[in-house]
Amino acid sequence: MASPLLILCLGNELISDDGFGAVVAQFLQDDADLTAKADVIFAPTAGFALLDMLSGRVSVLIVDAVQSVGGKPGMLTGFASDLLAPGYNLVTSHQISLPTAVAMGRCLGVQMPDEIDILAVEAADLLTLRQELTPAVQLALPAAVAYVKEWVLRRSN
Repeated sequence: MASPLLILCLGNELISDDGFGAVVAQFLQDDADLTAKADVIFAPTAGFALLDMLSGRVSVLIVDAVQSVGGKPGMLTGFASDLLAPGYNLVTSHQISLPTAVAMGRCLGVQMPDEIDILAVEAADLLTLRQELTPAVQLALPAAVAYVKEWVLRRSN
């Protein structure tokens, strides 16, 4: 049976800093205390594919890499997903934003989480094919793992 808590780490482990989610998931999956309280999944996917993973969960923390205008590589930002804007220009199902996918799930009668939070690391490189994180993003790993553990602890007590 799935845990009501999910840590969903997203990305592509073959594209430099986009592999951040995969590395965080690996650290977390090795922590028996954490995995007793929350499921940890790495998924190189987006869009509608997220619905099955989110279904039936109470609280979800999504870990991913982002690039924003003026962002400092390695900077971690945690926030609630309701701060994200839905997408309106859909060409493929992979372009469906998280808020759009969740709203679609609810319209289809899928039990969506009450709480979805995001932990984003500011990426330096989301283009280069390589399995190593850039130094700034690598340095953010301990703080990201600590953030996730605290997030789980607050929701499991």
